[in-house]
Amino acid sequence: MSAEKLVVSDIYKTFPSDNGRLPVLERISFDVKDGEVVAIVGPSGCGKSTLLNIAAGFERPDRGRVAVDGVEQSQPTARGILISQSGSVFPWLTVRQNLMFGLEGREDAERERLADHYAALVGLQGFETSYPHELSGGMLKRAELARALVVKPEILYMDEPFSALDALMSLRMRNEFLRILGEERHTVLLVTHDVEEAIHLADRILVLSSRPASVQAVFEVPFPHPRTLSSPAAQELRLSILRQLGVY
Repeated sequence: MSAEKLVVSDIYKTFPSDNGRLPVLERISFDVKDGEVVAIVGPSGCGKSTLLNIAAGFERPDRGRVAVDGVEQSQPTARGILISQSGSVFPWLTVRQNLMFGLEGREDAERERLADHYAALVGLQGFETSYPHELSGGMLKRAELARALVVKPEILYMDEPFSALDALMSLRMRNEFLRILGEERHTVLLVTHDVEEAIHLADRILVLSSRPASVQAVFEVPFPHPRTLSSPAAQELRLSILRQLGVY
C-alpha cells in the first residue's frame, strides 16, 4: 500500500438545534492510503454520513481539514464520486445514456464505447438500452456503480451502497465490487451499518463512538481475498467490533 491518498485532520462539526449548536463530530482524524478500502461503522445517527460528505467535499466542517494528495479539499471534484443510498441514475435515460452523461467533452463514439465497456464490466451487457424502471434492484445498483466508475474516479465515497438489497443480492454485489476493484484501482471510503460487509470489503475498519462521534477504535482486516466470513478469525474480529459498538 502506498502513501496517503485522503487525509482527514481534526474534524469538528455541529448543527443548529432548538437548544443551540448540536455537536455531531469531534476530533476525527484518519487517513486512507492509495488503493485502500477503509470502512466506517458506528451507532445509528452518530454522524457517519455527515463525515463521508465532509470527506467528499459536499459539507464543510466547523474545524479541521480534508486533503487529497496533500491538497486541501473544500468542494467536490471529479477525482472523487459519491455513491449514496438513494441512487444517482436518471430515470428518463437508458443505462447507456446514464453512463454517457458524465462523459461530456468526448467524441460520441468514445462515450458510447466507454459506456458499453462499463455496463459489461458490472454485468449489464445486453441491458444498455433498458430504462431504470425496467431493471431489478440488483441491476439498478450495478448501473449506479457503472455510472460512478465510467468517469474513472480516484476515490469512491460509498454511503450504504447495498443497504436496500436483500442479503443474498448484497453479498453478490459485494463480490462483484471486489472483482471490479481487482481490475481497476480505486481508493474507497465506505460507510456501512453492516459489520460483516465491512469485514468482507475493507482493509481497515474505523469504529465511531456515539454522538458527538470520534474514532473509538481502528481494526486492521488481515485476511486475503476471497474472504471466508465464517472463519474463526473473521468471527472473532466481528465480535471485537460489535463489543466496541456496545452490542456484546
